[in-house]
Amino acid sequence: MVLKILGALAPYFPTQYTTHVVAGIVVVLAARAVSQGRKTTRERDLHGRVILMTGAFSPTGLTLLESLAQRGAHVIALSADPIESERVTTYIDLLRSTTSNEQIFAEHCDLDSPPSIQAFCKRFVEAKEQRLDAILFTHEYHHIGASSRRKSEESKEERESASLATFLLTTLLLPALLTAPVERDIRIINVVNRFYAAAAATSVTATPPTNSIFLAEGTRSLRSIVLIRHLQRILDALPTDAQVPKPDETVVSPTVQKSNIVAVSVSPGISRVETAAPLLGTFFYILLYPLLLLTTKSAVASIQTILHVLFLPTPFKVVQATTAKEKSGAEPEELLKPGALYAECAVVRGLRVRVDESAEEESEKGAAKGKGKGKAKEGEVEMEIPDDGELGGERAGRLVWEEYERALKKWEAAHPPPPKPDATAASSGGPSSS
Repeated sequence: MVLKILGALAPYFPTQYTTHVVAGIVVVLAARAVSQGRKTTRERDLHGRVILMTGAFSPTGLTLLESLAQRGAHVIALSADPIESERVTTYIDLLRSTTSNEQIFAEHCDLDSPPSIQAFCKRFVEAKEQRLDAILFTHEYHHIGASSRRKSEESKEERESASLATFLLTTLLLPALLTAPVERDIRIINVVNRFYAAAAATSVTATPPTNSIFLAEGTRSLRSIVLIRHLQRILDALPTDAQVPKPDETVVSPTVQKSNIVAVSVSPGISRVETAAPLLGTFFYILLYPLLLLTTKSAVASIQTILHVLFLPTPFKVVQATTAKEKSGAEPEELLKPGALYAECAVVRGLRVRVDESAEEESEKGAAKGKGKGKAKEGEVEMEIPDDGELGGERAGRLVWEEYERALKKWEAAHPPPPKPDATAASSGGPSSS
């Protein structure tokens, strides 16, 4: 039937334009292939691995959740909705049935509420089983501040809440990660948007203007990248007993034992659903959909770099294997770079981070007031964080970390925990019962 239709239409086709049509089709297919980016060539068996995930019920999150479940991972998906809600139970049941993996669970944790985050972390840390092999922060990938209908102040608060939720979750779950066995390979993966380059020309500590969506989103992304890099410096410098190597094992460095916890940032690129749709709005998204189909990434293409950093071996685990390969003359294997920023399944190099001089002076004054001469107390070991010069170095990382701490205090003060039911009942029912 199809051949008959083509045969009937053939006489009406202008053969003189055949070359142009074929060339146009090739260009369209090439543009489509380039826009989807690289695909990871790595693979990893995730059976027995426990992965905590935020933003799991977004389009990209669901695609990533399905991919992890297909590889046998034990996934804990955080949801702002009650876990008994129809939306959450439907997604979980569908994923369990389609992937034949029953180890997919949802936990209630509202990332816009500090008390909810603290309550979840308390439950997790106090639980008997607190194993974590990876934490995936995917909730910050979604673009914020899409259309003119939204107030800039609301978008600013939403950006701050998303970033502070990442910081609060990381700091509260860190004790459980640090007490894990030293041979366990633990990864913290923070997914950020691609607009970090827009903020590279400004100071990472400066307040972005509210009239520029790209600069505001870029500043949020860049600060998150610098924060994760500084977190890796802190992890590598922590003098904990868990990082002491065994006598019969090869270590990464003869003088400093690197942490078994690796923190990295991932920029999946421009997603059609997570970036273009909220940026353009419904009307323009539908109008430009054919063009977006060629120039932006699908959800499957967006998760490739996330899977890449999750599958890559770390230096902590393959030192002996690398040494054996070097002796045999084999080409060294690609390893996950701790604290790095990944995009298109590769490390992003040459990203410069600027720091405002006034912010450095204010930080030094605050440190002098709070710590006096800066000497460690008796019995405490003073932690020295080396300055590697990457992503602004220790200076930029410290300033961004301190900025997160100050913002977190304000955020927690603005969202106090609800009163306990017992206290409320006592205050309201006490006088009447006497």
